[in-house]
Amino acid sequence: MNRCVRGQLQHAYIGFGSNIGDRLAFIRNALRLLSETEGILLQRVSSVYETDPVGFAAQAPFLNGAARLETDLSPRRLLRTLKAAETALGRKHRIRWGPREIDLDLLIYGDVCLQSEALTLPHPEMHRRGFVLVPLAEIAPHLVHPTLHTPIRALRDRLEEDTSRIKKLTSL
Repeated sequence: MNRCVRGQLQHAYIGFGSNIGDRLAFIRNALRLLSETEGILLQRVSSVYETDPVGFAAQAPFLNGAARLETDLSPRRLLRTLKAAETALGRKHRIRWGPREIDLDLLIYGDVCLQSEALTLPHPEMHRRGFVLVPLAEIAPHLVHPTLHTPIRALRDRLEEDTSRIKKLTSL
């Protein structure tokens, strides 16, 4: 793993989503919490997209997006910060891939490649998920996936998944 020294800034990319209650309010509140967190600078946020659920299909559609952060938090500390924001906003863990008030995923952290029980970087499924790649390609089309060595836009363009049902709704 590349080491992040406190005070040294890294670019990180997160995915966000919600499919319970006021989905847009959950997303806005999550981004507000992150922007108010010491050590995190919210630099760019994608549009919000409505997407079909993946995994457990018998649930409401999601609102999804992506954001670019600049941070001096380590990858593990940033992940803990994301999970704390989910908890603060009332996320309840139900079933895997099930409904959620808010979901914040650490997708890419600089060029760090890491695999542990708590955290895998880059996110292991991101290159297969339209709901991740479409908004991420909007804000960082030339960003190169750290292990696949392919730009995000190219990964999006190669998706086997039908992305026609991923609908851009609004900018934040």
